[in-house]
Amino acid sequence: MDAGRCPQGCYERDRDACRGAGYCRGVAFRAVLFDLGGVVFTGPMAAFAEYERRTGLPDGLIRRLNSTDPDTNAWARYERSEVDREGFVAAFEAQARAAGHDVDAQEVLAALEGDVRPEMVEALRRLRAAGLRVAAMTNNVAPLDVEHGAFAEVAPLFEVILQSSVEGVRKPEPAFYAVALERLGVTAQDCVYLDDLGINLKPAREMGMTTLKVTDPAAALRELGDLTGVDLTGTTVLRGPGG
Repeated sequence: MDAGRCPQGCYERDRDACRGAGYCRGVAFRAVLFDLGGVVFTGPMAAFAEYERRTGLPDGLIRRLNSTDPDTNAWARYERSEVDREGFVAAFEAQARAAGHDVDAQEVLAALEGDVRPEMVEALRRLRAAGLRVAAMTNNVAPLDVEHGAFAEVAPLFEVILQSSVEGVRKPEPAFYAVALERLGVTAQDCVYLDDLGINLKPAREMGMTTLKVTDPAAALRELGDLTGVDLTGTTVLRGPGG
């Protein structure tokens, strides 16, 4: 590597611009922010698709309903705790009927339960052991149980856990990301952010974070390891917080 250049090829004087665009790897990061569903846990999309197949609904209907009026629809309001579960069910089913379909919102909510990805848990341990700060940022419909269930295994690994149902704001609202930075005591340029949805990565990138879209967890961990200089894919199992 040439002196004064990062692995992406930018010169040191251009590094802030490169990093702000989410590309530069020649910098030292202080924190990693993780989405939960679809990153640390398996996402609900496969369960949504199975429900649609089983009930004869059009493929991708639930995702389309969730992306229609994304700041004010039933899902957004529920994730900000503006409606309770009963209110969400009524509003979501009405939204589906307006689109010409009958949907059981209770079954849609049941599809949100994901399984923890062990490789992500190990990566969290290694990042903490290397001295990086780690936070979770999740859109959810009720506060997570940090003492019971699947999340209890990973909760101790996060220094900050940011939940839309608690904060009253949600991704992709920029205020949600700003709260995470404030609580971690870092700048956007200090952070790598992982999410499985591009719509949630865009505001983080615009703020100056380096972003990774998680479609293949193993590939995402290799890229995160390259960015942070931490081996996240080796075979040695570390023990640390939550381990």
